Amino acid sequence: MKNEKIQKLAITGVFAALSYVVFTFLQFKIPLPGGDATSIHLGNAVCVLGALILGGFWGGLAGAIGMTIGDLLDPIYIVYAPKTFVLKLCIGLITGLIAHRLGHITFLNDKKKIARQVTAAALGGLLFNTVFDPLVGYVYKLFILGKPAAEVTLAWNVASTAINTVLSTIVSVAVYMALLPALKKSGFFFRIGKGEELQ
Repeated sequence: MKNEKIQKLAITGVFAALSYVVFTFLQFKIPLPGGDATSIHLGNAVCVLGALILGGFWGGLAGAIGMTIGDLLDPIYIVYAPKTFVLKLCIGLITGLIAHRLGHITFLNDKKKIARQVTAAALGGLLFNTVFDPLVGYVYKLFILGKPAAEVTLAWNVASTAINTVLSTIVSVAVYMALLPALKKSGFFFRIGKGEELQ
């Protein structure tokens, strides 16, 4: 058990680095009024993939750390770092809840069932983000940052988040299903559920 925790911690670091790299260097940034921006990226796909492989807490933490660092190092996004940390952690927690607590994906053998459960889990976490990322961003901009362009940027944020959800769902499910045999052979396949996820 101790060895598994160390493995999960190490892999969480790898996923945090991967989410940072994907979010920072593989994004398509769209400038918005008032010096703001939104972007199309696959950082959320890494967060979901981490939650599917490591469990909701560890995967969410990896995505939260990686994308928060990305925000902190970007002059436009730096003010959104706290929001990013909370929302990305929630993506992981929700994905993990659906995949492991409800779907028990690591105890299934039928590939079609696994694919269905993984898709439902990815959509659950990412749909949460689709609703709450623009909503929290709007409230954050309007009341905390006092940005008058909050309403103008809301529509752009909704559109980009929806695109990110579709892309991230497709990529995270495809990559997980492709990696599954290799994870089982390599010893990095963790059986999650029945109380193990937050240990």
